[in-house]
Amino acid sequence: MPTLKGLLFNQYAAEGLSALVEEMQSSYTAKKGRRFNHNNITYEISRPALNGNAIEFEISSKIPEDELKTPKAMESYFDQMKKNLNKGKNKPVSIERENIVWDSKKETEKKRDYVKLQYRYALDDLFDNKVVAKRHEKVMSGQADPSMPDTSSAFTKAGKVVLGVVRETMQQLGKESLTELMEVNKKVKASLKG
Repeated sequence: MPTLKGLLFNQYAAEGLSALVEEMQSSYTAKKGRRFNHNNITYEISRPALNGNAIEFEISSKIPEDELKTPKAMESYFDQMKKNLNKGKNKPVSIERENIVWDSKKETEKKRDYVKLQYRYALDDLFDNKVVAKRHEKVMSGQADPSMPDTSSAFTKAGKVVLGVVRETMQQLGKESLTELMEVNKKVKASLKG
């Protein structure tokens, strides 16, 4: 059974990741849903999910199959992606190659391969008590905090500051992971062309 803390954190994590989707779609080529395209690669950011005492989300990128002509080349691309991502700062809890067969009108079949990364963060890792304390002090002294949500979900100003920090933290963690994925894609594409 989910806790109130888990439900609230998931709500604000969702807001943080949605803000990231908007940021990426405005910076790059927007696609349907929670996707965008950069350098001929489509990226997608999932909604978060509360799992036990942690928030999980996924980021995926399409393997550029139009640039890789054989199944062996696609496998090599995925293997290099996995190797590079496992060395990175924000290690995902899982890296999978997902194959999606898509047919919107039942007329044509489109096969797409994706690198799918799953991230998991414990609820208590989504905020720092020192940051919350400093920001709460500022709020109590009358300074405005634009990141503090105007919500009835939290009964105290400190609670509202925590929820604002959770939203910011999820947006930042998502952005760091996404930026790393984009850099690894760029590096692997260059190595295969080289």
